[in-house]
Amino acid sequence: MSFGRAVKRKLAEALPPVGLALLCGYFVWHSLHGESGLLAREEKQQAIVEARATLARAEAERDSMERKVNGLRGERIDRDELDERARTLLNLVNKDEIVVPYEAQRRLY
Repeated sequence: MSFGRAVKRKLAEALPPVGLALLCGYFVWHSLHGESGLLAREEKQQAIVEARATLARAEAERDSMERKVNGLRGERIDRDELDERARTLLNLVNKDEIVVPYEAQRRLY
């Protein structure tokens, strides 16, 4: 038997396992790095956590605004809320209060 035939036979015998190993490697790579892979899943989970935190902040801000609006509405008006809002809108202060000026770009409301 010649050396060339022996090499061809060994290559023919090794081809299916090498092909299967490459195919398995392809699927393993994409299970980690693909669109639906484990790394993408972790990124999506992090985005969900950030979105939930943003939602919680927005809901807290909304609840705060609703409490302020409810204090100005209805049969019983919260006098402190009404006084604060009137002072802000009309730009008025009492005689015994101190006024701290600020830049026009840094508005409070």
